[in-house]
Amino acid sequence: MSDEQPPFKSMTISLRLKPEERERLEKDAAGRSMSDHIRIRLFADDVTPRRTRSKFPVKDHRALSEALGKLGQMRLASNLNQIAKAANSGSLILTPEIEAVIVEACADIREIKTQILKALGL
Repeated sequence: MSDEQPPFKSMTISLRLKPEERERLEKDAAGRSMSDHIRIRLFADDVTPRRTRSKFPVKDHRALSEALGKLGQMRLASNLNQIAKAANSGSLILTPEIEAVIVEACADIREIKTQILKALGL
């Protein structure tokens, strides 16, 4: 006979609320999931933290929009794909000008990555 514990099984509980009660609960949850908020309110110190995604992952929508706009304008993916094809076929001659373009593209990608991470609050 094994001493192993059976796997954790979660259970669902339904709760009927008036619209204003639900609204208050959502407001009090402040971005947490409803189940997480209710669990914390019910069990206070005995709550086991759960790993969940935030309901509001984007911290700065404007910064994210700007970064995505820049990404669309730059056509980086297309340009880097053309460079990679030329390099793979052996037809790319690495001149100082081409090297500068590649370095600039890498810097642009780093900038966009930084802006997206900032917008996501990371």
